[in-house]
Amino acid sequence: MLIPIILSGGAGTRLWPVSRQAHPKPFMRVGGAKSLLVQTFERALAVSEGTAPLIVTNRDYYFLSHDELFEQQAQPRYMLEPSGRNTAPAIALAALWAVEQGDPCMLVMPADHLITDIKQFNTSVQQAKMLANDGSVVLFGIRPTAPETGFGYIEMGSRMGEHAHAVRRFVEKPDVLRAAQYVEQGNYVWNSGMFCFKASVMLEIMAKHCPVLLDAAREAWKKSRIEGDKVELAPEFSHLESISIDYAVMEKADNIVVVPGEFDWSDIGTWDAVADAMPSDASGNTVNGHSVRGQTIVIDSRNTHIESQDRLVAAIGLDDLLIIDTPDAVLVADKSKSQEVREVVSRLKASDHDAHKVHRTVVRPWGAYTVLEEGPGFKIKRIVVKPGAALSLQMHKHRSEHWVVVSGMAGVINGEHSVTLQANQSTYIPAGHKHRLANAGEAELSVIEVQCGLYLGEDDIVRFEDVYGRAP
Repeated sequence: MLIPIILSGGAGTRLWPVSRQAHPKPFMRVGGAKSLLVQTFERALAVSEGTAPLIVTNRDYYFLSHDELFEQQAQPRYMLEPSGRNTAPAIALAALWAVEQGDPCMLVMPADHLITDIKQFNTSVQQAKMLANDGSVVLFGIRPTAPETGFGYIEMGSRMGEHAHAVRRFVEKPDVLRAAQYVEQGNYVWNSGMFCFKASVMLEIMAKHCPVLLDAAREAWKKSRIEGDKVELAPEFSHLESISIDYAVMEKADNIVVVPGEFDWSDIGTWDAVADAMPSDASGNTVNGHSVRGQTIVIDSRNTHIESQDRLVAAIGLDDLLIIDTPDAVLVADKSKSQEVREVVSRLKASDHDAHKVHRTVVRPWGAYTVLEEGPGFKIKRIVVKPGAALSLQMHKHRSEHWVVVSGMAGVINGEHSVTLQANQSTYIPAGHKHRLANAGEAELSVIEVQCGLYLGEDDIVRFEDVYGRAP
């Protein structure tokens, strides 16, 4: 049996302002109308012959992931991390889970890669599976097409059977000169971050090379809870060392082999990689619009990539630029500087600016809200609640709220009173009042919320009850 393990996390800071902490890279739509997570899930199902994948992700992304995959015929299983601790802890817990499923081969796949040649990918997976069943840990290498400095490289050694090579050494991201040498030599491949191995084999290797990490993982596993399709990892998981599987295991173990994949692959790590994954016009320009209003006009420009989510964007006389337009932030950069976008995110974090964490529209388990306008002492939101959904029973210490129903039917708890509001009706909630908003109808509920107060931060929420498990 082969069980795909999809690692879904990471902020994708080089893809800001589209990828953000609350809505990271796996949920971006690249190379089609489906998110990278959905494309990875469908790819996993295709190679596993229907075995439900396990998605290892942060607890905060569970409902977003569930909504993305809701229409899939087969539903995934989830392992929910209380906090991100890099790939080695995630794989350790997934292996402990997999051993209890019968010690299958595990196909570890990041959720944010783009592979379109599923047939050739499946061929490589079957080759890797045969090697894994014989006790090897298999890495998928990608034959380099250019001297890329953003990837790690694997130097391949002697042949190990028909399809694999021994791993001679791992090389960190090189400079352009060394990368060009690796491409010319022909015995180097990119490290794709995809692996195949038996669960018991990985645990044996970890016991030898990172025993402290494995012991801590076993303790966290003992205290974790399984509820239906979810494994809720215990808080102890957050104390595990944050280390990659490459450093913890792959660079130390003996039975590591690499299968050079012949399929197309991109880690979609930067905006120029996004552009490379899209069809271009005769001048090399690529355009990606996400809405009816997100349009572009390109005149006398070359090799320029434009993303417009909402506004019309016009470009004249540009060469090798990135223009990424979102409702609350715009990135303009030289394509050659795409690796440095993460520095923008670092500066936003240092100044505690919300734009590194959330978009103007924020997805929640019950629906979403959009900040329409804000200023000193006020904030205006549009709140959309799905049928049958409800916000938590909560209270704010520093702000009052006015709710006006635009469409749908609202069930409102306001202090000691419960009321049902129709379109064009409203209610006022003073600071300190317990309150809850629920969709009491069968259609989508839309509400305009006006907040007033000295402090309007999202952390001014005291939750008492919540159907999504966010209350203490």
